[in-house]
Amino acid sequence: MQVAGRNAIVTGGGGGIGAAIAARLVRAGARVVVADLNGEAAAAVAATLNAEFPGTAVAVGADVSDTARIEELIARTETEFGPVDLYFANAGVIGPVGLGDEKDWETTLDVNLNAHIRAARLLVPGWVERGEGYFVSTASAAGLLTQIGSAAYSVTKHAAVGFAEWLSVTYGDQGVRVSCLCPMGVETPLLRAGENSGDAIGMAATRAVTSAGAVLTPDTVAELVMAALDDERFLILPHPEVLDMYRRKGADYDRWLSGMRHYQARLLDSGDGH
Repeated sequence: MQVAGRNAIVTGGGGGIGAAIAARLVRAGARVVVADLNGEAAAAVAATLNAEFPGTAVAVGADVSDTARIEELIARTETEFGPVDLYFANAGVIGPVGLGDEKDWETTLDVNLNAHIRAARLLVPGWVERGEGYFVSTASAAGLLTQIGSAAYSVTKHAAVGFAEWLSVTYGDQGVRVSCLCPMGVETPLLRAGENSGDAIGMAATRAVTSAGAVLTPDTVAELVMAALDDERFLILPHPEVLDMYRRKGADYDRWLSGMRHYQARLLDSGDGH
């Protein structure tokens, strides 16, 4: 899909990957509604974009785990720009360290998974009727592999990948395009959440990511996302080595699990990720 002249919603757009994607979309000629739980952050991103490209960005403070708020986002986009062509389900939370409690799981499931499902339920029928639309899910390499330290993050990112796969299989021949972004380390506050948790397993979680490959900038990731949209490619892997890891996991699951347990133990014992 060529994004010039298209209308997009980017959730979690107040910073990090979301802000970088919003900026890259606008520079490619799209119009963008920047949504974020932090309305001030969303407004700052939109103001920066409008200063360079007037009238191309609108900010909305919204909890996108709430169906009513997603409905409002879609309505605002239609009012300001026209029908939604692309939806970037990018908002995410790291979730609790370890197993967490029920409330932690509810929040993580709502943001990392249910928000995707709710948006798709609102948008996909119209896209099928129009014969086109694009859903971009920000998952994680953790959705293909796992995440040391956080059960909720790992499980919800696996589920996000699974939901994106299902959307593509079910609606891909009806004009609905789907891409799933699965990076490892990207320099955002989310990456450093475990490191700043004060919990040994949380700190190991950050080290597991930062020691596994390069930590990329959000701008680099956004460029790769745009290239994937141009190719209408499902799996977006900013860290190509993730594919090799995923293949090794599938080739010998028990060996992979054993290796991950040893890796976790080394991280906890050494405290330096090596």
